[in-house]
Amino acid sequence: MIDLRLLREDPDRVRASQRARGEDVALVDSLLSADERRRSSGVRFDELRAEQKGLGKLIGKATGDEKSELLKRAGQLAADVKAADAERDKADAETQELLQRLGNLVHPDVPVGGEEDFVTLETHGTHRDFAAEGFEPRDHLELGQLLGAIDVERGAKVSGSRFYFLTGVGALLELALVNAAIAQASAAGFTPMLTPALVRPQSMAGTGFLGQAAQDVYHLDKDDLYLVGTSEVPLAAYHMDEIIDAERLPLRYAGFSPCFRREAGSHGKDTRGIFRVHQFDKVEMFSYVLPEDSQAEHQRLLEWEKQWLTSLELPFRVIDVASADLGSSASRKYDCEAWIPTQGKYRELTSTSDCTEFQSRRLSIRVREDKKVRPLATLNGTLCAVPRTIVAILENHQQADGSVRVPEVLRPYLGGREVLEPVAK
Repeated sequence: MIDLRLLREDPDRVRASQRARGEDVALVDSLLSADERRRSSGVRFDELRAEQKGLGKLIGKATGDEKSELLKRAGQLAADVKAADAERDKADAETQELLQRLGNLVHPDVPVGGEEDFVTLETHGTHRDFAAEGFEPRDHLELGQLLGAIDVERGAKVSGSRFYFLTGVGALLELALVNAAIAQASAAGFTPMLTPALVRPQSMAGTGFLGQAAQDVYHLDKDDLYLVGTSEVPLAAYHMDEIIDAERLPLRYAGFSPCFRREAGSHGKDTRGIFRVHQFDKVEMFSYVLPEDSQAEHQRLLEWEKQWLTSLELPFRVIDVASADLGSSASRKYDCEAWIPTQGKYRELTSTSDCTEFQSRRLSIRVREDKKVRPLATLNGTLCAVPRTIVAILENHQQADGSVRVPEVLRPYLGGREVLEPVAK
């Protein structure tokens, strides 16, 4: 959530942010009104309580008619205090509810617009000219089937659409990717973490995934637990309700977990293969830093993502995501999109977001510095979303006979294997 003091001092900035997100600008005025009622009712309650305490002292000294009058006033005061307390609680609850609906403040340099209004910042690598090489590229599913690596038919039989099995070298390729990604993150100073896949509502809401993203989340009603769509959620909630000494920052974690997404609203999109699925594994970077260091940390996370994709020898571009496509928690977000030959376009493989103080305020995570306590900043960055990375590797490193060249960074994790060969039928 944002700082209420900032809202009061500069409401136009918050209105502009809401407008850039394509969200309800009137929410800002509703929140300002609720906050004013919350503060005024709080003052009213404090005044009545002070009068009530003072009256109590007078009653102890009074006698006769004076005491009767004071007792009568005390009875009225008790009712007034109770009413003021209820009004304060009501206004506070309304303020918090509205505050939870407000997205993070959009960074002023973010391009304004929707999904297609991003700005391309960098392009890396070159696209292969398959025509010049003399063959038509196969898509990842055909390659995966030739290699005995992907089985979507039995995935659908067992679990339904958008589920799959990774088999043989497909399973080995996932493990190689995960181990290589964790190795890179560890070398960069991240602490490896295996995180829970089920979290409580306060963890999911605190990271901002029960607002506009709620339709994409799996909920277990009987247990009131949520399946995470990213290990960002448990990593953000890891220090919930804690105060961290500034000397410990930055704290950097690399979480590995299964991820679950309904993919609501994606009907008919990417139905072939394993690009858009309901369950997948992912290595996620997560940082806790001082607020003034968040933009520099955001650039570092992006550089680690670029290092990873470069090590996989993939052509990719970096985009500055437009304001209406940020998600509620992010102030700014960069995506790295790999070239997918059979689609003839770039597709998102990694993403990194600067969430500033938005999540830490919701999760009550603070930093202690020079005896002062304040919210800190949180950031996240995908290092390896496994299925999409497999898609990009198979398509970009395929050879005419259906085999796939293994990027050098993965070979030590595949027993030195340089090529994935088609399996005999």
